[in-house]
Amino acid sequence: MSLRIAFTGTGHMAQAHALAARRLPDVELTAVVNHRPESRAAFAERFGIARQYDSVDALLADGGVDALAVSTPNALHARESIAALDAGAHVLVEKPMATNAAEAEAMAAASEASGAKLMVAHCWRFDEEVHWLKRQIEGGKLGKILRTKGNGVHVNWGPDGWFVDADLAGGGALADMGIHAVDTARYLLGDPQPVSVYAQISTEYGDYAVDDCGTIWINWDNGASSIVESGWWWPHADGPEASTHVYGAEGFAQIFPTRMELPDRAAGQVDVIESGYPHPRDPHCPQIMYDRQMDHFVDCILRDATPSPGADDGLVNMRIVDAALESSRRAEVIRL
Repeated sequence: MSLRIAFTGTGHMAQAHALAARRLPDVELTAVVNHRPESRAAFAERFGIARQYDSVDALLADGGVDALAVSTPNALHARESIAALDAGAHVLVEKPMATNAAEAEAMAAASEASGAKLMVAHCWRFDEEVHWLKRQIEGGKLGKILRTKGNGVHVNWGPDGWFVDADLAGGGALADMGIHAVDTARYLLGDPQPVSVYAQISTEYGDYAVDDCGTIWINWDNGASSIVESGWWWPHADGPEASTHVYGAEGFAQIFPTRMELPDRAAGQVDVIESGYPHPRDPHCPQIMYDRQMDHFVDCILRDATPSPGADDGLVNMRIVDAALESSRRAEVIRL
């Protein structure tokens, strides 16, 4: 019997998830949800989907759905995910998991109560260059990790539509882009817990009620710290989305470009280890990343395993986002 997966939302990310799902022999693309008839009809035609609905509630009332991929505006993530989880359907929800930590906690509780699985689409955990750097760190090549610096910035570009609507997005560049850099750093560090957050968040480049400029400092319980930059429309950034620099006691490494520098003090030289991955790469966000993410989601359902990143990882990231916004408002360190 095939795993029947439905999609709510029909934008770029919903299409990436559908492309990933239709590769799999044990998966049936069964339904699509969108409030715009023309959009859901086009999505259904592209992916050979028979069932179309204008709401998740209508979809769930008809039944016949094992899993739901949620790719709607952020303000809908909690409501749609909880409805599906309460109905026993597994959920893959786009990042950010919700608009705040309280919503994320309610989603996690719904998953726990129903037994349905909840996975958060922090996609960079499925990128091969990120995995390369994580292997170097875990192999001790850099020694003790002291700090990281990461980017979640759109250079000379920014989104429009619901992304800049505070009611629908719940936040701006921090929730949209900065969270990529936050989660990538945390993943590379072995998923530590945040101890404190200090941030400056503002709106500098556009006429909207959401942020487009941010610098965040996170201290982790393993002793490392992370600086994260988030933004839209910046004239320059140190690297593309999710690019991360890692500073260890015995060396330096980075992704995008992906390489390592190991100083040999006795010889007075630095050994440079290239990963072999091309830079810049095109596209920067390849479909195979989303394919691997969907593979993991489906595999966890079929094997009754816990997805990673799961509800707990998404919740940690939302607590960091909430703390960063609170820190910026109060101009002080927020301790978690």
